[in-house]
Amino acid sequence: MVQQPRRTGLSGPALIRLLARLTDIEATPPGQSPTDRLGSWLAWTDAIALSAALDGDPPAVPASARGEDGEASRACADVRAYLEKSIEGVFTPRRRAAPTGRGVQVEEPTDFSIYRQRYLTLQQTMENAIGSLRVRLRTMLAASAADMARLAVLDAVMERVLGAREHNLLAGVPGLLETRYRDLRQKEQNALAEAEAAQRPPPVRAGAWLDAFRRDMRAVMHAELALRLQPVDGLLSAFRA
Repeated sequence: MVQQPRRTGLSGPALIRLLARLTDIEATPPGQSPTDRLGSWLAWTDAIALSAALDGDPPAVPASARGEDGEASRACADVRAYLEKSIEGVFTPRRRAAPTGRGVQVEEPTDFSIYRQRYLTLQQTMENAIGSLRVRLRTMLAASAADMARLAVLDAVMERVLGAREHNLLAGVPGLLETRYRDLRQKEQNALAEAEAAQRPPPVRAGAWLDAFRRDMRAVMHAELALRLQPVDGLLSAFRA
């Protein structure tokens, strides 16, 4: 009933490839190299801050701040598990008392504004939790060695410089999901109407499009989480080294 979106040859993070596939967008690779694109995003004040992080002496951090062996890994695992659980919580059905007073009725929202708000709330949860984790990892890393302290300062500068751009770009994800939401719903409505006009059995259960959308939305959330955790994974790799 529902045609599979056209797959693109786009390379890059799983989130980008997934959104391109779900929304049937013909995405084209950027004309600039990653280095050139990054350079175009930075103001001259950002360049000064990065230069200072690379060439300056990092602030001293007490060795006691390094933490015990395994603490960094546990901290990352805890945050990851918390956010994975938060994603599943987005899809917990709302319950209310049945009109007869017997038991409860499960409500599945069908208005996209509800899903948009839930996604934006989850994004804020990810941003807060991962931001706090990066601060903690940087402190532990800076206490381990001088070169690691410089890396921690560099990560702090990059987070400040690129944070607003990342926030603005990811804020557009719910809008792309709305395109998928409306497309799935319209295709099912068309298929059911055609079956009724031809006096044929319906090809799918009415409302199946919403189940498909929720699966897609969950996949996008997990892909965005993986993207947001990349700096954390880098810090953790440095800490283990």
